[in-house]
Amino acid sequence: MLTVYRSTLGSMSLVDSLADAATLPDDSQRWVDRLTAEGSTREQALTELHALLLKAARFEVSRRRGMVRGGDLDDLALQAADDALVAILRRLGDFEGRSRFTTWAYKFALLEAAVKVRQLAWQNRELPMEPEGLERVGGTAAAGPDAELLQATLACLDELTPRQRDVLVALAINGVPIDVLADSLGATRGALYKTLHDARRALRARLAERGYRPDDVEGGDRD
Repeated sequence: MLTVYRSTLGSMSLVDSLADAATLPDDSQRWVDRLTAEGSTREQALTELHALLLKAARFEVSRRRGMVRGGDLDDLALQAADDALVAILRRLGDFEGRSRFTTWAYKFALLEAAVKVRQLAWQNRELPMEPEGLERVGGTAAAGPDAELLQATLACLDELTPRQRDVLVALAINGVPIDVLADSLGATRGALYKTLHDARRALRARLAERGYRPDDVEGGDRD
Protein backbone atom coordinates (compact mmCIF):
# COMPACT_ATOMS: atom_id res chain seq x y z
CA MET A 1 0.00 0.00 0.00
CA LEU A 2 1.23 3.46 -0.80
CA THR A 3 2.31 5.60 2.10
CA VAL A 4 0.22 8.74 2.57
CA TYR A 5 2.43 11.69 3.39
CA ARG A 6 0.23 13.87 5.58
CA SER A 7 0.99 17.52 6.20
CA THR A 8 1.69 18.51 9.79
CA LEU A 9 2.14 22.18 9.02
CA GLY A 10 -1.36 23.52 9.61
CA SER A 11 -2.72 25.70 6.85
CA MET A 12 0.25 25.31 4.50
CA SER A 13 -0.49 23.87 1.08
CA LEU A 14 0.40 20.32 0.13
CA VAL A 15 3.16 21.51 -2.16
CA ASP A 16 4.76 23.73 0.48
CA SER A 17 4.39 21.01 3.11
CA LEU A 18 6.15 18.44 0.95
CA ALA A 19 8.91 20.88 0.09
CA ASP A 20 9.54 21.82 3.71
CA ALA A 21 9.50 18.18 4.76
CA ALA A 22 12.35 17.39 2.39
CA THR A 23 15.87 17.71 3.78
CA LEU A 24 17.66 19.57 1.00
CA PRO A 25 21.24 20.79 1.53
CA ASP A 26 21.13 23.02 -1.53
CA ASP A 27 19.20 26.19 -2.33
CA SER A 28 17.27 26.76 -5.54
CA GLN A 29 20.22 28.11 -7.49
CA ARG A 30 22.27 25.14 -6.44
CA TRP A 31 19.63 22.83 -7.88
CA VAL A 32 19.71 24.64 -11.20
CA ASP A 33 23.51 24.66 -11.27
CA ARG A 34 23.72 20.95 -10.59
CA LEU A 35 21.02 20.04 -13.12
CA THR A 36 22.76 22.03 -15.83
CA ALA A 37 26.21 20.65 -14.99
CA GLU A 38 27.80 17.61 -16.61
CA GLY A 39 28.90 14.18 -15.52
CA SER A 40 28.40 12.78 -12.05
CA THR A 41 27.23 16.10 -10.57
CA ARG A 42 24.23 16.19 -12.89
CA GLU A 43 23.52 12.49 -12.52
CA GLN A 44 23.42 12.80 -8.73
CA ALA A 45 21.10 15.80 -8.93
CA LEU A 46 18.79 13.90 -11.28
CA THR A 47 18.69 10.94 -8.90
CA GLU A 48 17.86 13.16 -5.92
CA LEU A 49 15.23 15.13 -7.80
CA HIS A 50 13.55 11.99 -9.13
CA ALA A 51 13.30 10.61 -5.60
CA LEU A 52 11.56 13.78 -4.43
CA LEU A 53 9.22 13.75 -7.42
CA LEU A 54 8.34 10.12 -6.75
CA LYS A 55 7.46 11.03 -3.16
CA ALA A 56 5.11 13.76 -4.36
CA ALA A 57 3.60 11.52 -7.04
CA ARG A 58 2.94 8.74 -4.54
CA PHE A 59 1.17 11.22 -2.29
CA GLU A 60 -1.11 12.38 -5.10
CA VAL A 61 -1.81 8.87 -6.41
CA SER A 62 -2.64 7.69 -2.91
CA ARG A 63 -4.93 10.66 -2.37
CA ARG A 64 -6.83 9.84 -5.56
CA ARG A 65 -6.75 6.05 -5.33
CA GLY A 66 -10.51 5.91 -4.74
CA MET A 67 -11.01 6.95 -8.37
CA VAL A 68 -9.60 3.70 -9.73
CA ARG A 69 -10.04 -0.02 -9.26
CA GLY A 70 -7.04 -2.21 -9.72
CA GLY A 71 -3.89 -1.24 -11.52
CA ASP A 72 -0.37 -0.91 -10.21
CA LEU A 73 -0.58 2.43 -8.43
CA ASP A 74 3.08 2.46 -7.44
CA ASP A 75 4.05 1.99 -11.07
CA LEU A 76 1.64 4.80 -11.93
CA ALA A 77 3.44 7.07 -9.46
CA LEU A 78 6.77 6.06 -10.97
CA GLN A 79 5.56 6.95 -14.45
CA ALA A 80 4.34 10.31 -13.14
CA ALA A 81 7.73 11.02 -11.55
CA ASP A 82 9.51 10.06 -14.77
CA ASP A 83 7.33 12.34 -16.88
CA ALA A 84 7.60 15.15 -14.35
CA LEU A 85 11.39 14.96 -14.45
CA VAL A 86 11.39 15.18 -18.25
CA ALA A 87 9.04 18.18 -18.12
CA ILE A 88 11.15 19.94 -15.51
CA LEU A 89 14.34 19.52 -17.53
CA ARG A 90 12.56 20.80 -20.62
CA ARG A 91 11.33 23.88 -18.76
CA LEU A 92 14.28 24.46 -16.48
CA GLY A 93 14.90 27.80 -18.16
CA ASP A 94 11.43 28.95 -17.10
CA PHE A 95 12.29 28.73 -13.40
CA GLU A 96 12.57 32.29 -12.12
CA GLY A 97 13.15 31.65 -8.43
CA ARG A 98 9.84 33.12 -7.30
CA SER A 99 9.37 30.06 -5.14
CA ARG A 100 11.66 27.34 -3.86
CA PHE A 101 12.88 25.10 -6.65
CA THR A 102 11.41 22.06 -4.94
CA THR A 103 8.01 23.78 -4.64
CA TRP A 104 8.11 24.53 -8.36
CA ALA A 105 9.24 21.00 -9.20
CA TYR A 106 6.67 19.25 -6.99
CA LYS A 107 3.85 20.85 -8.96
CA PHE A 108 4.96 18.94 -12.04
CA ALA A 109 4.78 15.64 -10.16
CA LEU A 110 1.37 16.39 -8.67
CA LEU A 111 -0.03 17.33 -12.07
CA GLU A 112 1.39 14.27 -13.83
CA ALA A 113 0.08 11.98 -11.08
CA ALA A 114 -3.39 13.49 -11.22
CA VAL A 115 -3.51 13.15 -15.00
CA LYS A 116 -2.41 9.52 -14.92
CA VAL A 117 -4.96 8.58 -12.27
CA ARG A 118 -7.74 10.16 -14.30
CA GLN A 119 -6.55 8.41 -17.43
CA LEU A 120 -6.51 5.06 -15.63
CA ALA A 121 -9.99 5.70 -14.21
CA TRP A 122 -11.35 6.28 -17.73
CA GLN A 123 -9.35 3.55 -19.40
CA ASN A 124 -11.47 1.24 -21.58
CA ARG A 125 -14.53 3.41 -20.98
CA GLU A 126 -16.47 4.84 -23.86
CA LEU A 127 -16.49 8.61 -23.56
CA PRO A 128 -20.05 9.92 -23.22
CA MET A 129 -20.59 12.42 -26.03
CA GLU A 130 -24.34 12.81 -25.58
CA PRO A 131 -25.94 14.98 -22.84
CA GLU A 132 -26.64 12.18 -20.36
CA GLY A 133 -29.01 13.07 -17.56
CA LEU A 134 -29.53 16.61 -18.83
CA GLU A 135 -33.26 16.02 -18.62
CA ARG A 136 -32.90 16.18 -14.84
CA VAL A 137 -32.20 19.54 -13.23
CA GLY A 138 -31.11 19.76 -9.61
CA GLY A 139 -31.62 16.01 -9.18
CA THR A 140 -35.29 16.11 -10.19
CA ALA A 141 -37.09 15.87 -13.50
CA ALA A 142 -37.18 19.21 -15.26
CA ALA A 143 -40.61 20.86 -15.35
CA GLY A 144 -42.13 24.22 -16.22
CA PRO A 145 -39.57 26.92 -17.12
CA ASP A 146 -36.71 24.50 -16.47
CA ALA A 147 -38.13 22.06 -19.01
CA GLU A 148 -38.50 24.85 -21.55
CA LEU A 149 -34.91 25.99 -21.01
CA LEU A 150 -33.77 22.38 -21.27
CA GLN A 151 -35.47 21.89 -24.61
CA ALA A 152 -34.06 25.17 -25.88
CA THR A 153 -30.59 24.18 -24.72
CA LEU A 154 -30.78 20.81 -26.45
CA ALA A 155 -31.93 22.47 -29.65
CA CYS A 156 -29.11 25.03 -29.45
CA LEU A 157 -26.54 22.30 -28.84
CA ASP A 158 -27.46 20.80 -32.18
CA GLU A 159 -26.78 24.16 -33.84
CA LEU A 160 -23.15 24.19 -32.72
CA THR A 161 -20.42 22.73 -34.88
CA PRO A 162 -19.96 18.99 -34.28
CA ARG A 163 -16.60 19.66 -32.59
CA GLN A 164 -18.03 22.36 -30.32
CA ARG A 165 -20.96 20.16 -29.39
CA ASP A 166 -18.80 17.14 -28.58
CA VAL A 167 -16.37 19.13 -26.45
CA LEU A 168 -19.08 21.06 -24.59
CA VAL A 169 -21.15 17.96 -23.87
CA ALA A 170 -18.17 15.84 -22.81
CA LEU A 171 -16.50 18.44 -20.57
CA ALA A 172 -19.26 20.67 -19.26
CA ILE A 173 -22.16 18.23 -19.05
CA ASN A 174 -20.72 14.73 -18.66
CA GLY A 175 -17.62 15.62 -16.66
CA VAL A 176 -15.02 13.92 -18.83
CA PRO A 177 -11.55 15.04 -17.64
CA ILE A 178 -10.00 17.35 -20.20
CA ASP A 179 -6.75 15.38 -20.41
CA VAL A 180 -8.73 12.20 -21.11
CA LEU A 181 -10.71 13.91 -23.85
CA ALA A 182 -7.52 15.43 -25.27
CA ASP A 183 -5.99 11.96 -25.59
CA SER A 184 -9.13 10.57 -27.20
CA LEU A 185 -9.41 13.37 -29.76
CA GLY A 186 -5.70 13.81 -30.36
CA ALA A 187 -5.91 17.45 -29.27
CA THR A 188 -4.10 19.65 -26.80
CA ARG A 189 -5.66 20.89 -23.58
CA GLY A 190 -5.27 24.45 -24.80
CA ALA A 191 -7.14 23.72 -28.01
CA LEU A 192 -9.97 22.08 -26.07
CA TYR A 193 -10.23 24.99 -23.65
CA LYS A 194 -10.59 27.35 -26.60
CA THR A 195 -13.20 25.14 -28.24
CA LEU A 196 -15.11 24.94 -24.95
CA HIS A 197 -14.98 28.72 -24.56
CA ASP A 198 -16.20 29.26 -28.12
CA ALA A 199 -18.95 26.67 -27.69
CA ARG A 200 -20.26 28.32 -24.53
CA ARG A 201 -20.34 31.71 -26.19
CA ALA A 202 -22.14 30.29 -29.22
CA LEU A 203 -24.63 28.46 -26.99
CA ARG A 204 -25.41 31.60 -24.99
CA ALA A 205 -25.84 33.60 -28.19
CA ARG A 206 -28.32 31.09 -29.58
CA LEU A 207 -30.24 30.96 -26.31
CA ALA A 208 -30.35 34.76 -26.31
CA GLU A 209 -31.95 34.64 -29.76
CA ARG A 210 -34.70 32.55 -28.16
CA GLY A 211 -35.24 35.13 -25.42
CA TYR A 212 -33.11 33.60 -22.65
CA ARG A 213 -30.72 35.80 -20.69
CA PRO A 214 -27.24 34.62 -19.54
CA ASP A 215 -28.55 34.53 -15.95
CA ASP A 216 -31.12 31.95 -17.01
CA VAL A 217 -28.35 29.48 -17.83
CA GLU A 218 -27.01 28.16 -14.53
CA GLY A 219 -23.22 28.16 -14.42
CA GLY A 220 -22.92 30.08 -17.69
CA ASP A 221 -19.67 31.94 -18.30
CA ARG A 222 -19.60 35.70 -18.50
CA ASP A 223 -17.50 37.58 -21.01
